[in-house]
Amino acid sequence: MTTFMLFLHVLGATGMGIYVLLPFVAGKFKQLSTPSQEGLASGLLTAGRIGQFALVLQLLTGGYLISQGDYGTSWMITIIVLFVAIGAISGILQGPLKRIVAATSNNQDASGAISRVQTLSLLAVVLFLVVLWLMKNPW
Repeated sequence: MTTFMLFLHVLGATGMGIYVLLPFVAGKFKQLSTPSQEGLASGLLTAGRIGQFALVLQLLTGGYLISQGDYGTSWMITIIVLFVAIGAISGILQGPLKRIVAATSNNQDASGAISRVQTLSLLAVVLFLVVLWLMKNPW
């Protein structure tokens, strides 16, 4: 059972890789035409949902794997807080992406929402990298 859960955990980590790509892709928004911005925002909405499902998979499989090991309580609390923060940021990110889709379909300026997406995506990747580091080096 542990081997299968570890496989699912690695699969979930791969799915969360969207958070690594997000800042680079979001950085291209201002270089694109208005219809292209709408398409990119729609694609990022879908990718964000995949990342959120992968995050839930990580929490479930990680909970099982933690129960099989000997980890410090402070480490477990830190990891849970970081995962909840990543989930919150990815949820908050959905709003500006939806505003970009709505604004570009009406030929309006979406630069404020684009800047917010870029900032939130950078914050998500930093938190994701911290989680990766803490997973590799638990205390």
